Amino acid sequence: MRYLYIAAALALAAGTAIVWAQERPTFRVKVDLVVLSFEVTDNKGHYVNGLKPGDFKIYEDDIPQKMNTFGEGNKPPVQVLADGTTRPLAVGGEFADNKPQAVGRGDISTEAFVGTNVFVLFDTSNYMYRGFVYASDAIKDFVRGLDRADSVAVYTFSRNLSRAARLTRERGDAIFGLGNAVAGDDSALYNSLLLTLRDAAKVPGRKVVIVFSNGPDNASMVAPDDVRAVAEDEGIPIYVISTSEVNKDPVSSTVFRRIATQTGGKAYFAKTWQRQVEAFESIREDLGNSYTVTYYPQPNPNEGFRNIRVEIVSDAARKYRVRARPGYRPRGGF
Repeated sequence: MRYLYIAAALALAAGTAIVWAQERPTFRVKVDLVVLSFEVTDNKGHYVNGLKPGDFKIYEDDIPQKMNTFGEGNKPPVQVLADGTTRPLAVGGEFADNKPQAVGRGDISTEAFVGTNVFVLFDTSNYMYRGFVYASDAIKDFVRGLDRADSVAVYTFSRNLSRAARLTRERGDAIFGLGNAVAGDDSALYNSLLLTLRDAAKVPGRKVVIVFSNGPDNASMVAPDDVRAVAEDEGIPIYVISTSEVNKDPVSSTVFRRIATQTGGKAYFAKTWQRQVEAFESIREDLGNSYTVTYYPQPNPNEGFRNIRVEIVSDAARKYRVRARPGYRPRGGF
């Protein structure tokens, strides 16, 4: 029922009419390739780099999973074979080493998993009127500083969502689209975030959504927890940069923290331009220092929320911390 409600609200937010069938819908569960990104830090908060596939164990509802691919930062990912060894992924339909190898469920192109697809959602409602120019400049600096392998899309919203720049590796296109943004009126943050997630879910590989907002929402039709659940299930981390002070809008602050934590992202509260720049720099560091694995889930009767756990297989695990999304729900259809 939750997915029916979200589908209806999403369609209405996008201006799409819905005609419901009279028959009772038949639900099914479809589990696709799971994309899981996570960071590893030491007890001082420093990123831990250089770990290999054999250093990790992935569990889903305590069921061990077999890694399909493994990547670190923006380096090309590798195929993880059944014996635990690795080799370069396919390029243009052929493996990089030209050796035939059955991988079980079809080959995955390297290009889909090199770099990150970054979706920036910029609040241009009247809540952002005072800091509009400074916020726009901070986003432009962030876009310029992304790794060459990353792609970026820029969306803006007030009452409605506007796709200012489609997903591209051309930084100039993204910055040009951002420059055309204009201040609006009411804020439909969660409607717009849901639509952005829908677009991001269509793109293969690793992706994140970065929300830059003042916080209040006075025009959405969907609840923030429903939006968070969609991001959680799709494996899309949400980073939130709020220009509001935590104690000035505790409701939005609490929601932002919950959305970020439950999807594997982070929430920042940055009222000044300097703090906003620092928040973007922190996000950029996360993207460059994270690990990304994919796997096809092992048989699991659980059609509800499935818990994901990442363990480090070494004595060093006691002093390392893994930050990842807590789990997901298998996709249902109707």
